[in-house]
Amino acid sequence: MNVLVTGSAGFVGRNLVENLKNIRDGKNRTRPAIHIDKIYEYTRSHTFEQLDQFCSDCDFVFNLAGVNRPKDPAEFKAGNCGFASTLLETLKKHGNKAPVMLSSSLQAALAGRFGTSEYGLSKRDGEDLFFRYAEETGAAVYVYRFPNLVGKWVRPNYNSAVGTFCSNIAHDLPITVNDPGVELEMLFIEDLIEELFDCMEGHPHRAEYPKADEVVDGVAYDGLTARPCEEGRYCYAPVTHKATLGRIVELLNRFHDQPTTIMVPDLTPGSFEKKLYSMYISYLPKEKTAYPLKMNVDARGSFTELLHTAAAGQVSINISKPGITKGQHWHNSKLEQFIVVSGHGLIQMRSLLTGEIREFNVSGEKIEAVQMLPGWTHNIINLSETEDLVTVMWCNEIFDPKHPDTFGEPVIGGKSDGTMEK
Repeated sequence: MNVLVTGSAGFVGRNLVENLKNIRDGKNRTRPAIHIDKIYEYTRSHTFEQLDQFCSDCDFVFNLAGVNRPKDPAEFKAGNCGFASTLLETLKKHGNKAPVMLSSSLQAALAGRFGTSEYGLSKRDGEDLFFRYAEETGAAVYVYRFPNLVGKWVRPNYNSAVGTFCSNIAHDLPITVNDPGVELEMLFIEDLIEELFDCMEGHPHRAEYPKADEVVDGVAYDGLTARPCEEGRYCYAPVTHKATLGRIVELLNRFHDQPTTIMVPDLTPGSFEKKLYSMYISYLPKEKTAYPLKMNVDARGSFTELLHTAAAGQVSINISKPGITKGQHWHNSKLEQFIVVSGHGLIQMRSLLTGEIREFNVSGEKIEAVQMLPGWTHNIINLSETEDLVTVMWCNEIFDPKHPDTFGEPVIGGKSDGTMEK
């Protein structure tokens, strides 16, 4: 299959092209039904002769070209309808009935606040042009009305408030929020790409857009909400997220402070917070891409907390100098795992109930996780005379000095420590 992408230098186009390359080159094997030979990228810098050649040889067309922030409103019609007409006429010239996808907008519904939108009018004209083309030629046409498109590579200070917020907050620049209660519906680029792959496979999600105040199956519509329908005229991406501007800014400010708080956001797969965080860090300048961590250093070595999570505790790095013993404490219910990644050590545990002692030789040459059992006092000893012992430590909860659940107790003689988590 040869794929033509118009508007390939734009936000959606660049993301789509790079992901089409992954399929073409065998890096993405999740879409075995899609076989790509050539990807034709068309931008404003290309000539009509090049477009003509692309149209003669393509098997699928993504028409992402358009205008959304012109200096002159008259450019809306030329950019969103004029080029589309040229594209379709060129396909007809070659008798090419390849499926064609059109990137439209919810503004084309001309409903609600979009009722007099010049941009929406131009997009509606473009939609009508494609529907007529389908009737005339029999070619498959997939018309998508997109809400706010967000994700990596969105151009800030252009037509995306979320992109502007991400960029400005990442660069410590001010933002303006006139009404934090305004709710946005957002379609993240990764979810859009998956839907476009579905479209290429011939099974896009289809829908209709009932008019404002129209009631269908007991549901009152606003003219901007897709009604899933297998025979729908339009197509839509089913995975979107809604959030107020206030909530978006709150999360972005939290992400901004993450190097200090080391609190990891909710990274549940598919969650809004995870997707927004991924978008935010894509705007980080070089000086913020790496950040220092607080090392608690003494004569025994160091202890550094790497990250905190709301639901899964914390991860830390412990470095013990040669011959040093750390730990010598026990917990009622707190959970810990020690993973030695460098050096040679010994982990000892003693049951406070039975007195049973367990010992584990640990080494960076054979990485394994050792669980610290509740009710067992435990330690870790660096057995080397020359090398540091480096241990990754996971604890199920963030250390709270007011409720530490950490009680000093030697495993075998010696003095208790109890400071490993501080």
